[in-house]
Amino acid sequence: MTVTEAGAPAPAAERPAHRDPDVLRWLGAYTASMIGDSVYYMALAWAAARTGGDAQTGIVLAVGSIPRAALMLGGGVLADRIGPRRVVIGSDAVRCLVVLGLAGALLLTSPALWMLIAVALVFGVVDALFLPAVGALPPRVTAPGQLARVQGMRGLATRLANVVGAPLGGVAVALGGPTLAFAAAGVLFAVSLPLLLSLRIRPLPGDRGAEPSGTAWHDLADGLRHIRRHPLLGPLMIVVAVSELGFVGPLNLGLILLAEERHWGASGMGWIIAAFGTGAGATALLLAVRGRVPRAGLVMCLAVLVGAAAIGTLAQLPSVALAATAAVCVGLFAGLGGSLCGALIQTVTEPAYLGRVTSVSTLFTHAIAPLSYPVTGAAVAAWGTGPVFAASASLCAAGALTGLAFTRLRRAELPG
Repeated sequence: MTVTEAGAPAPAAERPAHRDPDVLRWLGAYTASMIGDSVYYMALAWAAARTGGDAQTGIVLAVGSIPRAALMLGGGVLADRIGPRRVVIGSDAVRCLVVLGLAGALLLTSPALWMLIAVALVFGVVDALFLPAVGALPPRVTAPGQLARVQGMRGLATRLANVVGAPLGGVAVALGGPTLAFAAAGVLFAVSLPLLLSLRIRPLPGDRGAEPSGTAWHDLADGLRHIRRHPLLGPLMIVVAVSELGFVGPLNLGLILLAEERHWGASGMGWIIAAFGTGAGATALLLAVRGRVPRAGLVMCLAVLVGAAAIGTLAQLPSVALAATAAVCVGLFAGLGGSLCGALIQTVTEPAYLGRVTSVSTLFTHAIAPLSYPVTGAAVAAWGTGPVFAASASLCAAGALTGLAFTRLRRAELPG
């Protein structure tokens, strides 16, 4: 132990997140769960397509979004009331049992549409609890100065899940149909449970944890007031809400429509998506290695602004190679902005409100932003991809410029 000049013990040095067993256990559990999610959705889509037509498949895949959007804020309240670790463990346990139960049922009978809809609804409810809780865990397993590094590590895990999950689900479906794919997803959820159970949670100053302060509605209203009155959380939520609305549509549905319009085909779209993933992965790796970015608030807003410009450029480029180059820039800068935003939210939020604050940001990114898909599709049909990508870029840029207008956010720093 080192000693200061006054003779008092100096604070112990922070353990880097990539060398912290608790962080690595959390990361392993998160990665297994995300890969399990990808395999599950692959199996669900395949089983729905084999059971019904295109309309029925769309219903099965969309039905889970309803409880996810409706209950997301309640999931944040629950995470703050009983602790995010308990919620995450319970969520993965329910997903494991439901998916393995479905795999067992499919050994005895062919999939029925009602069965798939019921499972999708259960998953929507569980996701509404899981997503806020898993986002509220990092401050309880690592030191504040390591949160940016953890965000980078989480980004790498997400990219790994995207790369591994869909092919793994496809192989499982090819070898044993949806039954084997559902079983594989259940096993992956089961893998996360012992890792989560072995986590050692750090007590946070002012963390009320399992001491409910009133009714669930009172707690929810209290959390929303906390965001509104906080000098940084309010502006951060505005940046998240506005920029995500401009980002999600073109980078998902918009790319498909752009590839069709330019006759680039599925391979061309694949290269562009891979380029975006490469850029986002590079940003995540940078944060995981570096651990901290000076002037995080200013860099976050500027990164989103550059990412917005790259989005607007995408639909103006004549070749797949140039579009892929722009997509790398989108991944790099939008990924950097998103990771820094997540780290800032976790750093400045009072511990007692972490679940509720995370649920609001997750609501914007996972529930409200995807509602832009129908609008994007209708707008492309009416005006083409160029104006729609330009409008989306303008919306992203508006989010960044709004953030720059707040002096406290421009000067916000992550802990050293």
